[in-house]
Amino acid sequence: MLKKIQETSDFLKKKISRRPEVGIVLGTGLGNLASQITEKEEIAYEDIPNFPVSTVEGHKGKLIIGKLGDNLVMAMQGRFHYYEGYDMKEVTFPVRVMHALGIKTLFLSNAAGGMNPDFEIGDLMIICDHINLFPEHPLRGKNYNELGPRFPDMSEAYDRSLIAKAEAIALENNIKVKKGVYVGTQGPTFETPAEYNYFHIIGGDAVGMSTVPEVIVAHHCGIKTFAISIITDLGVANKIVEVSHEEVQQIANNVQPYMTLIMKELISRI
Repeated sequence: MLKKIQETSDFLKKKISRRPEVGIVLGTGLGNLASQITEKEEIAYEDIPNFPVSTVEGHKGKLIIGKLGDNLVMAMQGRFHYYEGYDMKEVTFPVRVMHALGIKTLFLSNAAGGMNPDFEIGDLMIICDHINLFPEHPLRGKNYNELGPRFPDMSEAYDRSLIAKAEAIALENNIKVKKGVYVGTQGPTFETPAEYNYFHIIGGDAVGMSTVPEVIVAHHCGIKTFAISIITDLGVANKIVEVSHEEVQQIANNVQPYMTLIMKELISRI
């Protein structure tokens, strides 16, 4: 794995003229944040050595380097999911490459189903913790000390100072935000009513099919993380309705301006 990380990071160092310290992973329906990035350098995933290629509708598959406001960022427009058939090393490989390129802080976004009865469709939820229910752990296997410790502490997987700043930004801009625990599952099916109920019983507020592996690997190699979910459907008794991927994308797109504002302002304050 070390050889692949080195090969990919060396390739990108030759391709990009600037070295950002902020990384962004854009999720379902949220890829349009890329339109806010100026002075862009773009590289298709298929042109990057050792990168998987995203197969999910709404995930365009480009690495973008440019400015978000006054800040230089590296953004993944499209992420990789375990349910696509990749193993966890492949899913999290881009985070390893970001670390090799000098990324110090990683911002992630996703669409999620809400189990908290106080949530409504279209709410923004700042993730303050997670429950990992993926069947494969991204750190399983040989540990490389160059990448991080064998047994990383996870008591603050989501940076508290970034969460506090995001809450302040939301308050200043009259944006309603929730905080909660994100449950990571493999997908690709949306949850049954019984599964929603179970996830809430064990402490979850929202559930999705991404983010957790990337956060674990980022934390392993010392990258600070902040993540936010858009609640695109509800798994609350008497509020459960049939949901499709297209509906999830549409709801996410509707709320995107608020998430974009929070992300841009938060990045400007780090």
